[in-house]
Amino acid sequence: MTVISAEGGMRESVDRNGIDIRWIMPDGFFEIPMDAEDLDETADRLMELARTVMPEADFAVQLEWAVMLAAHYDSFVEAGVHYSGFVLTEVEGTRCTATVTVSMIDLDAEAGPRPVGFLGSSLRHLGIGQVSEIDLPCGPAVCCIGERQGSLDGGLTVSGKDEALRTSFIQVQVPLTNGTVVVLEMSTPTPEGWDVFSSMFAGVAKSVRLFDVEGESLVMPA
Repeated sequence: MTVISAEGGMRESVDRNGIDIRWIMPDGFFEIPMDAEDLDETADRLMELARTVMPEADFAVQLEWAVMLAAHYDSFVEAGVHYSGFVLTEVEGTRCTATVTVSMIDLDAEAGPRPVGFLGSSLRHLGIGQVSEIDLPCGPAVCCIGERQGSLDGGLTVSGKDEALRTSFIQVQVPLTNGTVVVLEMSTPTPEGWDVFSSMFAGVAKSVRLFDVEGESLVMPA
């Protein structure tokens, strides 16, 4: 079992074979609550987040925004998301936003003795972007840079209708020796902020550290 924690909110593994993962997020990120005890707490925390993000909006707008986020929770669970946060900032006068997620997925049983190579080949086969193998302080990883097409919910558009949305992303996959893959991703629909956000995300990926259940530092083998 693997336990993930953001810096300042560390969790401990409950499995003797566990790996604790820590990383550092920059200031200014709004974190979507992923660890609420029940639906009521989730709803309360989403409304609190809505009030923080949109303090001048009326209650109806805040509620609609919170409901929109809540609608994505099933997909978060299916994707193994353990952390999701977003940032809003201005880059050269343009309002920009980016989202960072950290997920855990199972490593394919056919990955073999060199899982980084397997992950890289799998991503190249999907044809979703430029794939390369990289070395992080925590061990070898695979990086994919690409674009995906999506849609923006009508509740967030001026027209009130869903609109096509192109999102650029960087995804980093770190295979662990316990059969888990840690997936970090930054995505942004605002190309004006790409340079700023990609540089920020590089720092997040490089900050990842691994520890065993005794608190000893780990580095994954090549």
